[in-house]
Amino acid sequence: MSSVQSTHAGAAPIPATGVPATLLLLLATGAGLSVASLYYSQPMLGVLGADIGADIGADGRMVGLVPTLTQLGYALGILLLAPLGDRHDRRLIILGKAALLTLALLLSGFAPGIGTLLWASLAVGLTATLTQDIVPAAATLAPDTQRGKIVGTVMTGLLLGILLSRVVSGFVAEHFGWRSMYVGAALAIALIGVAAWRGLPRFSPTTQLSYRALLGSMIALWRQHGALRRAAWSQGLLSAGFSAFWSTLAVMLHGSFHLGSAAAGAFGLAGAAGALAAPLAGRLADRSGPEPVTRLGAGLAAVSFAVMGLSFLLPPQAQLALIVVSAIGFDFGIQAALVAHQTIVYGIDPGARSRLNALLFTGMFVGMASGAALGSLALARWGWSGVIALATATSVAALAARLPAQRRPARCGAG
Repeated sequence: MSSVQSTHAGAAPIPATGVPATLLLLLATGAGLSVASLYYSQPMLGVLGADIGADIGADGRMVGLVPTLTQLGYALGILLLAPLGDRHDRRLIILGKAALLTLALLLSGFAPGIGTLLWASLAVGLTATLTQDIVPAAATLAPDTQRGKIVGTVMTGLLLGILLSRVVSGFVAEHFGWRSMYVGAALAIALIGVAAWRGLPRFSPTTQLSYRALLGSMIALWRQHGALRRAAWSQGLLSAGFSAFWSTLAVMLHGSFHLGSAAAGAFGLAGAAGALAAPLAGRLADRSGPEPVTRLGAGLAAVSFAVMGLSFLLPPQAQLALIVVSAIGFDFGIQAALVAHQTIVYGIDPGARSRLNALLFTGMFVGMASGAALGSLALARWGWSGVIALATATSVAALAARLPAQRRPARCGAG
């Protein structure tokens, strides 16, 4: 029986030959805009802190909790909300999360103080897991012969959302204010919600497990599969360094180079390397297996961060150039490792891919939340060199987490 009900009020039927181009564009755009909500705050922290922090006397560490709570909310949402897509109509989940994400972004934009903004940031993270419902929806809608192409297109939208979010938010914050960015983002998600209401079909549940049983099965999967645990630990450590860098970059550029949020956002263009890494890493994993790609990605990230630590030896303009080049290197490495880790995890148990994916991404975003918090602390205590040392150490630890697998005999389903 198909898991998609192709007709309902306001939605066109899905043809058996494939997903219509307009629906595919909706899914890719929705994935990109919802995941972008996680990153809008990062290049705005300098402007945001000077505004809301000055009004209430909040220090830099309080403002640094904005991206921390956003990432933590996302990790919790993946763990606690993403499994519901197997139990309920995914269309209703997408519509509900779109409405709640719109409200959370509006609350962020109109927050009167840091306390409200921190609670709103947590809510943004929880509801931005809309992305983790859109990608499985695309996989379900796609015919078997086109599933890779369609899911790849949606993932391209997701990567572009991550890439462009920092660029757009930095520009908007500098020219129109940080509150305008949140309000504009809320409007964009609201439009996605309306389009999804009109264009998405209903999805039949694939399991009758209770919510408690769904969560319990995830615990069993975590205990059963060492490959899953190694993938989650390694990607989480890489994500910690990634987040430590991006969550403190705007503050560092503002204090050391007197650059505004637009300049900090422009550094996000280095994230184009991530979009390039996805197909390349996939081809490498097909030819030589995902394990070497995980080590290559983690090693490249570690080297890129370590080289960035030498920037203090250079004049200011050369320092900025080295930071850009290093950012390209570690973005490429981290994205390549993620694709390889997904390949490992999806091969463990095809019948539990959504829950395995939720566990992998929970580890990844717990790492991001930890990295944002530790990065802010390192910047406050040891300056930019402390942030780079932290990112280098977590990348080396991620590489170490992959090395033992090289000495273990290959087993079916192991990574």
